[in-house]
Amino acid sequence: MHYNLCLIGFGNVARAFVRLLERKRDLLQAQYGITYAVTGIATGSHGFAVNPAGIDVQQALEKAESEKSISPLSTFQVTDSLAVIRYSNASVMFENSPVNHHSGQPAVDHVRAALEAGQHVVTANKGTVVHGYRELTALANAKGKKFLFEATVLGGAPLFSVFRETFPLAELHSFKGILNATTNLILSRMEAGETFEEAVRYCQSIGIAETDPSADVDGWDAAIKVAALVTVLMGIPLKPQEVERKGIREITPGMIAQAKGSGKRYKLVCSAERIGEAVKARVAPELVNSSSPLYGIMNSSSGVVFRTDVLPDYSITVTEREGMSGGPLETAYGLFADFVSLAK
Repeated sequence: MHYNLCLIGFGNVARAFVRLLERKRDLLQAQYGITYAVTGIATGSHGFAVNPAGIDVQQALEKAESEKSISPLSTFQVTDSLAVIRYSNASVMFENSPVNHHSGQPAVDHVRAALEAGQHVVTANKGTVVHGYRELTALANAKGKKFLFEATVLGGAPLFSVFRETFPLAELHSFKGILNATTNLILSRMEAGETFEEAVRYCQSIGIAETDPSADVDGWDAAIKVAALVTVLMGIPLKPQEVERKGIREITPGMIAQAKGSGKRYKLVCSAERIGEAVKARVAPELVNSSSPLYGIMNSSSGVVFRTDVLPDYSITVTEREGMSGGPLETAYGLFADFVSLAK
């Protein structure tokens, strides 16, 4: 079956996703009978392009990465993301615009518009889940379409689908984990002797931290992931502003050295616990010792331990491969896996 794809947001993750699609093009067709064309792309700073016959994605990648406009690739005159969704004739829209932690916009509007237009939606944008999960899921069901978001937490690890498909009626009581790979890498490199500033610059150089790293180091990215897990897996709507939050800016090399001397290390720990009909959620640096399952999660690895009424402790860990830095590729694979899932 042939799918036209629309990409809203064309940053590191979306470009890694396109490269993964191209690398897997022959296997997609051979094993699943899937063919595709990218018919719409919206970027934040490099223009917009729509071509229902298919955009040359190699040219789009080259233009975006050389800071040139992709608009010359368009056969339609489009000047905004909603127009790209409307005129791309897409079967599936991938929403990867920058996350707005406070409102989820414009991502929520993008997803709503795509579902209204009869498109499936796959997203790595946590804002769509936190600020629109119930509405967008209901709209997707009404339209007979899929709204999938496996890539929003723990990159390519099957987290939401594991609960959806293999833990029927399991009640999630609590979870604790490391959900932000960037801060984990910063803390790991500080433990190895770097300053906070040096570790941040390294993360920026390999593409897993933005020019402004505040979303990571101040705990906002972790808080919105906690809110997403609570909203979907616990069934309790939670906004990131409701998560108790403290980042890692106050962690000094001296504090890390002292912790190391006592056999402990700092981690930015994300946690939530159901208390009656409410939930207590928190993101904050914590000292963990060697008996903690979080102690050995280093560099850009991440992981989480879930406690349910039927399984005392179930853990999912995404471990950094040697020589890899984590980040866009793992998230891109989450998008890819969701695409294959809906196509199957």
